[in-house]
Amino acid sequence: MSRKLKASLAALLALCVLAPATPALAAVSFPDIEDEVMCDTCNVPLNIAEAPRADQLRREINKLIARGETKEQIKATLSQRYGPAILALPPTSGFSLSAYLVPLAVAAGLLLLGIVLIVRWRRNGRGGEHHEPALGDDDVSRLDDELERFGR
Repeated sequence: MSRKLKASLAALLALCVLAPATPALAAVSFPDIEDEVMCDTCNVPLNIAEAPRADQLRREINKLIARGETKEQIKATLSQRYGPAILALPPTSGFSLSAYLVPLAVAAGLLLLGIVLIVRWRRNGRGGEHHEPALGDDDVSRLDDELERFGR
């Protein structure tokens, strides 16, 4: 057998050995998902919940993991059974997308408002024209009299 043939057979054998192991390497572990699922009794993430219901959910998730389901499949199964409130984060589609977009829009608006106010304050503070109200004739004559009386 030539070296190339031996190398090709070795590569093929390695591929056959590692191919079935690939899904096991890509499988989800419980710590990967427990912080993304809420306890429906405590309303806290499952990784800190201590209620008996949380233990039931943990067992259910472990069964789904043992079946080889992916993280997304497990979350979809739980959401279908218990509703979207079981997930720690809202979905990124439909009306729930507003949970992500509204805070960003508010932050951008506040940043823009801050920039506008800072520009105005700096413009007025740096020799910006300051308009005083015009004095009437009576006020001007009274001011002149006062200034003369105090020695100007």
